[in-house]
Amino acid sequence: MSHATDESTQIQDPDQPTDSDQVREIGHDEFDPVGALALIGLYFLILVFLWFFMYFVEFLGNDPTVVSGIVSVVTGGVGLA
Repeated sequence: MSHATDESTQIQDPDQPTDSDQVREIGHDEFDPVGALALIGLYFLILVFLWFFMYFVEFLGNDPTVVSGIVSVVTGGVGLA
């Protein structure tokens, strides 16, 4: 008989925890989702910043824009005529 067959036929000790046993139950009052809320808040701030930036880029055509920032760096601050 092979070693794998021997392991599968062994009887598990009921006192030993297995992978499917629940080790600790966390109640509703003990759960503190601070990390999840911080991550959601960070994502929300990134979303608001990107929305604000795209508002200027797409709809107003005014500063701050990606193109005008690059053009001013390339031309040394001299306006294009």
